[in-house]
Amino acid sequence: MNLRYPAEAPHPTVRRLVVGEFDEGPEYATYRRRGTTDWLLVQTLDGQGRFGQVAAAPGSVTLVRPGTEHDYATVGDRWHFLYTHMHPKPDWLPLLDWPEVAPGIVQLHPAEPTFDRIADHLRDAVRHQHSVLPQAEQLSANSLEAALLWCDTQNPKAVQIDDRLLRAIELIDQDLTANLDVPRLARAVSLSVSRFAHLFRAQLGVTPQQFVEHRRLDAAARLLELTSRPVASVAAQVGYADPLYFATRFRLHTGSSPTAYRKRT
Repeated sequence: MNLRYPAEAPHPTVRRLVVGEFDEGPEYATYRRRGTTDWLLVQTLDGQGRFGQVAAAPGSVTLVRPGTEHDYATVGDRWHFLYTHMHPKPDWLPLLDWPEVAPGIVQLHPAEPTFDRIADHLRDAVRHQHSVLPQAEQLSANSLEAALLWCDTQNPKAVQIDDRLLRAIELIDQDLTANLDVPRLARAVSLSVSRFAHLFRAQLGVTPQQFVEHRRLDAAARLLELTSRPVASVAAQVGYADPLYFATRFRLHTGSSPTAYRKRT
């Protein structure tokens, strides 16, 4: 028996991530029988779409896993959405373990304040992608990671984290070069230093200082991978004034010096 399929849509070329915003009318539809090799994230802002029989209503965030059939389209007159095609870093994968609503399709319905934060970060990712800065892709990836972290706060399968700690994490991600010591972070979320430190360790498994250092060193690793900036410049960009101290901490974190790490990537 011959099976007939809709016309196959072009496959996007995705090196790491491609982000954008569409506001489409009733004729919009995309079909890829075998999907793509990347993950597709869609946040519906207005109107409505569908993924097969799965509704993509306003307030939803939908993920389509690699290799899953793409059959998505506008429902009604309009579908306004933010989208991302991405090859996630390995440490992002736990952030993508959402409730499954159809084979290969998972979905969240974040509460309104968090939904808006997710949209803000995705729009930042779009803005950075169009930047002429040599760090544009890295900045875009950082914004996408922030969006995924906020999605994770709304994931019923994930461990729920106190909203005050989420605000502290957002503050950390906003500027890694800032003074991110425990007293400042605690004041920012209206907790005592001892209560903040205890709550952070209990819910995240590391101290606030360890968390900040991991974020800085992970960001440095990405800069070393994606740019040719001198090591001292990378150190300064992630909050280390002393390049030698940065190199020591980076080696402890990754097992390689910054120079050796760059050569092997």
